[in-house]
Amino acid sequence: MNKIVDKEFFSDNVVRLDVEAPRIAKARRAGHFVIIKVGEKGERIPLTIAAADPVKGTITLVVQRVGVSSRKLAELEVGDCITDVVGPLGQATHIEKEGTVLACGGGVGVAPLLPIVEAYKKAGNKVITILAARSKDLIILEDQIRQYSDEVVIMTDDGSYGKKGLVTDGIEEVVNREKVDMSVVIGPAIMMKFAALTTKKYDIPTIASLNTIMVDGTGMCGACRITVAGKTKFVCVDGPEFNAHEVDFDEMLLRLNGYKEVEQQANQDFLNKTKK
Repeated sequence: MNKIVDKEFFSDNVVRLDVEAPRIAKARRAGHFVIIKVGEKGERIPLTIAAADPVKGTITLVVQRVGVSSRKLAELEVGDCITDVVGPLGQATHIEKEGTVLACGGGVGVAPLLPIVEAYKKAGNKVITILAARSKDLIILEDQIRQYSDEVVIMTDDGSYGKKGLVTDGIEEVVNREKVDMSVVIGPAIMMKFAALTTKKYDIPTIASLNTIMVDGTGMCGACRITVAGKTKFVCVDGPEFNAHEVDFDEMLLRLNGYKEVEQQANQDFLNKTKK
């Protein structure tokens, strides 16, 4: 079991957890994720490692309360233990000196983006980061992102913070004023799809970190399969990062919505039960 040593709510539904996991903290690199389980019969859910402290032996996870499992995890307090934490899993981000890197994060996608932004900056790149969300209260980790960014552009759907518009508007603003050598996009699948279409228009190499349904995390179950450049890939072992211009996002969106009704019903049952 892995003890929670610190906890902070970024908003009503987004929480940061610092968790004891010394071996994972030492081995983790940007792009890696873990699979956690709350309770012996709990669901296995993947979470990207937002940060790690090898000295303290902790990793940082950012969780958005959406379904039953994420709600159970968010309800744990400091001193409580997560039943299972397995990792680090997946392929680490390939980091090298590219020139100017445009990093785009949507919603809680900013959490996995943070270590990537840090790594690209430490590799000597100029890093311009776009943070996008529906409203100001959903912008997370802004201060931490600013530590490793030469510039931060904030976009909100409702204009409550930064500039009003979508992440694609922010991309257009940057690429129309200066040369961008590569881009990284992480966030909701629909956001990554349109961000990738925008960077493709400007012929900017783009990496997307995918958030598919995942079960075992070792390539055995096939639940996370996607199509990249016409070939089947497994996000857990081949990814989670892929050439965004080669990902079949429409197929991915269909698969993500495959259990939507079941998930909504389970979530409602859980909420009804907790109210009693």
